[in-house]
Amino acid sequence: MAISGRRRLILFDIDGTLLSCGPQVRPIFASALTDVFGTAGALENYDFAGKTDPSIVLELMASAGLSRHEVLPRLGEVRAIYERRLAERLDPSKMTLLPFVVELLDRLTARGEQGDIGLGLLTGNWAPCAQIKLAAFDLNRFFPFGAFGCDGIDRAELPPVALERARERYGRTFRSDEVWIVGDSRHDVACARAHGIPSLAVCTGRASASDLLAAGADRVMADLEHAEAVLCD
Repeated sequence: MAISGRRRLILFDIDGTLLSCGPQVRPIFASALTDVFGTAGALENYDFAGKTDPSIVLELMASAGLSRHEVLPRLGEVRAIYERRLAERLDPSKMTLLPFVVELLDRLTARGEQGDIGLGLLTGNWAPCAQIKLAAFDLNRFFPFGAFGCDGIDRAELPPVALERARERYGRTFRSDEVWIVGDSRHDVACARAHGIPSLAVCTGRASASDLLAAGADRVMADLEHAEAVLCD
């Protein structure tokens, strides 16, 4: 599908924006770290929100005294174990589909079929883990491409990857003012600001409206109920 003229590319975060896995992911992630490194680090009070999976590994292992040089070569081992266990242990009955997500994605997809909107993901999850989470609510069907934790350690590395994949899919280059990044954390906002991309932040994760505004979000909303009017303006 070609997108031309004044059109929009909308890139969605997953956790806290589209869905919540609840507390069940933390012990799964910890088990992978412990198998590879013998420790999960200072996990108890660690905040996963908005961080890429590789950065989570690096920060938790730094808290256990391991250097970046020691950890980087073993990221693939952690990913493989975590991906397998997530597929085995993630219980959809303990997950939550966040408000108005499917309604919004249905409407945006319909607009996309008219050549109006392109949809993608911008998430810190490793790609297979993102797909496992989205599958719980049949959300993979909405997102033909994305940028993932496989594509960079710092979240700010991901928008250029997403824009290049959008160019390949839609046959056009999107300017920063034609793109929205939708997320729920200050890291979502920061990665958008790093590339001059507008951000819509929703208060369905752990961050408050005041935190998101202070981080520099262009728009802050309680949830996605009225997001279409902003994203498609």
